[in-house]
Amino acid sequence: MDGTLLTGSTASLQIARHTGTEAQLRALEARFAAEEIDTKTFSTALYAIWRDGLTPATVASAYAGSPWLSGIGEVCADIRARGEHSLVITMSPDFFARHLLELGFDEVVASRFPPLPLAGPPEPGDILTPADKVAVADRVRAGHGLGVDRCIAYGDSMSDAPLFRHLPHTVAVNADHHLADIAALDYRGDDLAGAYALGRTLLTRDHQAQ
Repeated sequence: MDGTLLTGSTASLQIARHTGTEAQLRALEARFAAEEIDTKTFSTALYAIWRDGLTPATVASAYAGSPWLSGIGEVCADIRARGEHSLVITMSPDFFARHLLELGFDEVVASRFPPLPLAGPPEPGDILTPADKVAVADRVRAGHGLGVDRCIAYGDSMSDAPLFRHLPHTVAVNADHHLADIAALDYRGDDLAGAYALGRTLLTRDHQAQ
């Protein structure tokens, strides 16, 4: 979600801008980028920043004002019309990510936090890691009886690298060269429909090769 569907920003940053906690959030992100803390420590620290006054209305406002790629609803509708399944896997908080269901995604799997307003920090085991993206994708894939060659992954950062190394059909979306170098295809632009059309060519190639 962050950086892929949500362009140039993150769920946490959007919430921070709506709660006046951007300075604290950016300091936390700098520690994460420097690999001083992991995703679980990062998420626990979010509770310390947002434990006072974070409400569903505040999160909904942050979500509505976020810089999303265009074409998300149209892509979800096309996937559903084909009888296929759309899945978002994100390490960001579930209380933000689940709003994506309103756009037509079939399933959203995110780091689980206590209900808002936050009564406590999340359990470490409820916070997703990059490796969890592989496990979640495989669980959903197996539930639909699909092989890895029938799945397409889209992502933008190195948190998607384990999944991109696991699946043969991958599309880097406005990613830097670290992820683009391991992706099957690379998309640059502001319309999810463009990335989606590019991704579908991977399935077409498989069909033509048979």
